[in-house]
Amino acid sequence: MVKNNINVIIIAIAMVTSAYLFSNAFQNRNKSADTISVTGLGKTDFVSDLIVWNGSFSRKSSTLKEAYASLDADRDKIKSYLSSKGISSNEIVFSAVNFNKDYETTYNENGTLRQNLFTGFTLTQSVSIQSKEVNKIEELSRQSSELINSGIEFYSSAPEYYYTKLAELKIKMIAEATKDASTRAKSIAENADADLGNLKKSDMGVFQIIGQNSSEDYSYGGSFNTQSKNKTATITVKLVYQVD
Repeated sequence: MVKNNINVIIIAIAMVTSAYLFSNAFQNRNKSADTISVTGLGKTDFVSDLIVWNGSFSRKSSTLKEAYASLDADRDKIKSYLSSKGISSNEIVFSAVNFNKDYETTYNENGTLRQNLFTGFTLTQSVSIQSKEVNKIEELSRQSSELINSGIEFYSSAPEYYYTKLAELKIKMIAEATKDASTRAKSIAENADADLGNLKKSDMGVFQIIGQNSSEDYSYGGSFNTQSKNKTATITVKLVYQVD
């Protein structure tokens, strides 16, 4: 008997709660539609304050010992050259040496393999320079032919440009985008003779960095340009306000 009474009470409470929730949902069924959705933009131009320049050099010889000796001599020349250009040793990083066994392959007239003749070893090493003296390293990258003229088989890559204060810049841009979106929402509400209510939702868009005055496309997942020294960063913020 007690158990049955408890079940009745639980069912009654459930029915009352359901009725309240249904009534509340019915009364507020149109409130979610009375909103303004706006998107604000944060945008800024900046100049990179960090540069990374990479290059590589190679030597080939019939014996591994000779190839290593030649590569060591080239590395010493590169160190001296960079030092003469005002590059400090802590800005220069040499990678481990990679080596390959080289073969010359010949084929018969019918296309079958005739022989694989060993021709020697090719050793390659990379050098990387990271510096905040952007202009100096940028100019140095253009003068890398001087290393080639000295007898070094040197290959230069295009410099990469970065910004070390990106986190602070992003926070500032988010605030700018949020303010822009809020201003837009107030303007829309005023023109519609409505009162702007509470903020219901906010979403941050994708952070994009492209070269200034470039034709780069914005990426859905965000772009991060490293080829341009002068860059433009953008970010969007979407706000949804209740309208009273």
